[in-house]
Amino acid sequence: MILLVVGGGVIGSYFLSEGGGQSAMVELDIPPLTESEQEGAVLYAQNCASCHGEDGAGRDGVGPPLVHVIYEPSHHPDGAFYAAVQLGVRAHHWDYGDMPRQSHVTEPEITQIIAYIRALQRANGID
Repeated sequence: MILLVVGGGVIGSYFLSEGGGQSAMVELDIPPLTESEQEGAVLYAQNCASCHGEDGAGRDGVGPPLVHVIYEPSHHPDGAFYAAVQLGVRAHHWDYGDMPRQSHVTEPEITQIIAYIRALQRANGID
């Protein structure tokens, strides 16, 4: 991972490669994050990264990137993320199979995770 630190904030670009068909699927710019977005990053790492990759970059052969135009707010509003986590979702854009519900993630935690993903999306031109 390569991170650039400018003026106390992390601004960087990286490409994660884990081998075994599980490398990141997109290259990302990581913006400076608010305190709340940083909390969302921790929750994301604990609950989402094993399938959706570090910082939402996806994991080839495992799960899709969330920092992708498919998940822009106009196509997948925040409610779609809540529903996917709380109810699960049938595969419809990617060929990874259905996403099971994640009943251990609370609604306030989902809110923080979404804020983090949206910050990453904005930093990467996905509005």
